[in-house]
Amino acid sequence: MNAYFQPNQSWISEEDYLQGELLSEIKHEYIDGQVYAMAGASKNHERIAGNVFGEIRAHLKGKPCEPFASDIKVKVGTQFFYPDAMVVCHDPDPHEYYTQSPVLIVEVLSRHTRKTDETTKRRAYLEIPSLLEYVLIEQDIVDVEVCRRVEGWVSKHYFMGDQILLQSIGLTLAVEEIYARVVNEDVRLFLEERAATSPPTP
Repeated sequence: MNAYFQPNQSWISEEDYLQGELLSEIKHEYIDGQVYAMAGASKNHERIAGNVFGEIRAHLKGKPCEPFASDIKVKVGTQFFYPDAMVVCHDPDPHEYYTQSPVLIVEVLSRHTRKTDETTKRRAYLEIPSLLEYVLIEQDIVDVEVCRRVEGWVSKHYFMGDQILLQSIGLTLAVEEIYARVVNEDVRLFLEERAATSPPTP
């Protein structure tokens, strides 16, 4: 907690929130004047977020669209969030610490964040005029949910062995790449089954 975020403070301005984030050792999200501290991430969370961001960054090298990891905020109305990854192709009102114009947002889910990611954040993100795709990735099981504007935001789910086309940036990702090094039961079973059906090495 810092001087801008007092325990009993019921409302703060956007300006104080943004200034406070520059001084805070932990990140906070801001929803209609209320500030919420973000929980620490697990290794699986960081593996997934890193895998996705790494693939996006490599794909966009030398291209006009720019990827950002989890330290840059997205502003939606009177709310500020920290997506795990996002891509901005055109920012008409650039700000040093946040954007209002992502075309792609990626969130990695956990037991602690699932409700917010699937309700509050989903509703907010889908109001962003520039947004083309919203991706939610489970970390405890293998399940990648993709919602696309051109498909009316209807959810599509992808699993091990599937390929995902991120239409907003023209990138195809294998679900297996997303879950590289991740430790959960679904990944373990997939790798064991593949090993059992693979021909022996000569």
